[in-house]
Order: sequence, then C-alpha cells, then structure tokens
Amino acid sequence: MSFDDGNKTHGASVPAVPTWVPDTARRYLHHTVAGRPIRELARRAGCHASTVLRQIRRIEMRRDDPLVDAALAALAAVHFPPPAQPEGDPVRTVDREVAIMTDHSLFPSAALLEREARRVLACLSEPGAVLAVAEQMDKAVVVRAEGVRTAVVGTDVAQAMALKDWIACSAPGRVSRYRITGAGRAALRRLLAEAENRARADSDGGFSETQAAYDPPDEEVGGGLRRCRYGRAESPLAVLARRKDRDGQPFLDEALVRAGERLREDFELAQLGPRVAQNWDRFLTGGVRGGAEANLDRSGGAARDRVARALSDLGPGLGDVALRCCCYLEGLEQAERRMGWSARSGKIVLRIALQRLRRHYDRTARAEELIG
Repeated sequence: MSFDDGNKTHGASVPAVPTWVPDTARRYLHHTVAGRPIRELARRAGCHASTVLRQIRRIEMRRDDPLVDAALAALAAVHFPPPAQPEGDPVRTVDREVAIMTDHSLFPSAALLEREARRVLACLSEPGAVLAVAEQMDKAVVVRAEGVRTAVVGTDVAQAMALKDWIACSAPGRVSRYRITGAGRAALRRLLAEAENRARADSDGGFSETQAAYDPPDEEVGGGLRRCRYGRAESPLAVLARRKDRDGQPFLDEALVRAGERLREDFELAQLGPRVAQNWDRFLTGGVRGGAEANLDRSGGAARDRVARALSDLGPGLGDVALRCCCYLEGLEQAERRMGWSARSGKIVLRIALQRLRRHYDRTARAEELIG
C-alpha cells in the first residue's frame, strides 16, 4: 500500500510516485526519507518487519551504483516529504516546492519506460554489449564489444532500468558500464510478449481474432506495382515468416509460405463457385478421419477438390491448423484454444502442416501460377 497518494507538505501537493518504481524502493524511501517506522511499512505490506528490513538494507547497498543513487535521490526530492520541519524554516519549504514544480516532469512514464526498455534491453542482449553512462551527461549509449554504437537512451530511463534491477553496473567510474541482468532478460521477454499481444489485438488481420476482409489493394514491390492477393492485413504466415528460430534462420522458409498461399488461393477460388456458402467445418477433425473420398464434392469445382485432397492428405490436427490459419486467417491463439492445445504450440504444428502440404503439392506436380 502506498503512502504518497494525497500527501501534502507545506501546502504543496506531492506528485504521485511513478507506477514503475519497485515496492522495495518505495519502502526504502518511506523509511529513510519520510521517517516511516519499519513495523508500519511491514504491516501495510502484509509481511514481517524483518523482510522489510532486509529490503531496505539491500537497496542501501545498491546506492553504490551511480544510476540507482541518482534515481533514489530524485525520487526522494520530489515524492517523499521528510518529517515536518520546525516553524520559521522558509528556505527548506521553497526548495522543496521548486523541486516539485520542476523535477517530477523528468521521470519517464510507464509507457515510455516500457517502449525504451524493449529497445535498449534487446541491444544489451547481444554478446559483449554494455550501456555506457558518463557523469553529467543526459544521454547513455549502448556499445557492442567491437565499439559499434547500437542505441542511445536518456539517463532518466537508464536510472529507472537500474532501479528495477534490469541492468547492473559492472565497472563504475567517470564512464560507468552496465550490463543486462537475469531480471532484465526476463523483463525483455515479458515486454516483447505484451507488445506482440497488443499488436495482435489491434491488427485487422494476421494474428488477430477476426478474419480479414477481402480488399485487394496495389502495393509497391521492387520499384513496380503488383496486385496484392488478400488485402492489406498480413496473414499468420507472413508474420511467422519474419520470425527467426534459435539458429537465426527464418521460422518459415519461402517454400512453406508459398504452399500455405497456394492452399489459401484454392480456398478463395472454391468460394467463388456455385455453392458460395460452403461448409468447410466437416474437413476439420472428425470429418478428415473419414478419408479423402468421403469429403470430396465434385460439384464444387477443381479448386474445391484441390483443397479437399490437400486437407485429407494432412489428416486430423494438421488439416485443422492449416484450414484455420491459412484459409480462415484465424490467429494462432484462437486456433490453440479451439483445439485445446497448449500455448505457443500452434506455430510448431503449423510449420509441420506446411511441410507436409509442400510435399503434397510436390507429389501432385501441380506447379500452377498463383493469381496475380
């Protein structure tokens, strides 16, 4: 529980402490600056007093870190009023009111910290990368082992990352060097996952939970214009194709993406046939088990037959994920929930399905050109 909401000192309102400040740092400042007893802090935190005491000692030991010390000093000057001063001490009052009016705007917001941390921590994850912070400078730089600068960040953001224990000082001095910590790597994974989930939710297609509308625009490729097949929204295959595996290779190579696009193209052609409202759900798990011939509908045209044969060849599970992600453009998360799979397993199954789909097309020797 926070003490700083609604605090007032000498008639001046104390700004709210930034949400990114760790609870341990808040308790340290409440005790050392605002004079709150440890037992009171422990009672409000719902823990033993010895736990709070250890947290305070740990923060005190970290004040040898220049960025941590600067962050705590700035937070103490603005957000944590000291015990009441004797009457007739106008100098201390004026100094504090000036600090409140000026310094609180220098702290980064939570959104800015997350955005900058994703960029900086990713650069620090490279082998030999360090964050160099010079005294009296308002910027810090990320430098690789070979001396190449990869990022620049404000010292206020660097102070916040140090206070959150995402970076640690390996060589203090006039130019202090910081490296990413285990907590920083865990924070980077969490921030990247949150950003990816927000992008999926905000997107109109690809990994989004709704199917993209068919709106074929023109796009510029190689200095010329060509017709897009399925619209501006990216398919799940396009997003996965940009990802890298642990060896640094594309998660989906070009041949697998082409196989998925070919299935999608036949699916679109089948929708243009005389039976527009076709029920493809019977090709999912259960319907596929009946074999290829049970699901073929000769009245649907050649494109429908090609889709039916491809899904039947894939079989249960693989046919499900191929139909949902390649044809319906469902998000992987939604497909995993529908089929009861564990989280993050869908992309592996989708890659296996695309590999078998490519072999299917190779066997049928139907090297037809894609539309457009």
